[in-house]
Amino acid sequence: MAYVDGFVLAVPTANRASYVKLATEAAPVFKAHGALHFVECWGDDVPDGEVTSFPMAVKCKDDETVVLAWIVWPSREARDAGNTAAMADPRMQKAMQNMPFDGKRMVFGGFETIVES
Repeated sequence: MAYVDGFVLAVPTANRASYVKLATEAAPVFKAHGALHFVECWGDDVPDGEVTSFPMAVKCKDDETVVLAWIVWPSREARDAGNTAAMADPRMQKAMQNMPFDGKRMVFGGFETIVES
């Protein structure tokens, strides 16, 4: 089964267009290096929780929106090689020069698919 990189981050709502531009530029880079799918989702109905929540996980401020994203790879090995190659790709380095969010508050990880329907 596929391997998935998942991401949750807080983006200043005023930076939506800049974030979409970054994601639009990053997608073909990851796909060129083996990603099967690249998905970015702008939070629309993401409530605060009492104990935990997406907004709490990324310390989302009132003027920020939660983004949920994932990249699907054929395998962990393909992800490891593809991610390394994508980060070294000059297109990605250019795209990341002006990050429209605080990367220190991004939550991310790699996941082995266990059920797919």
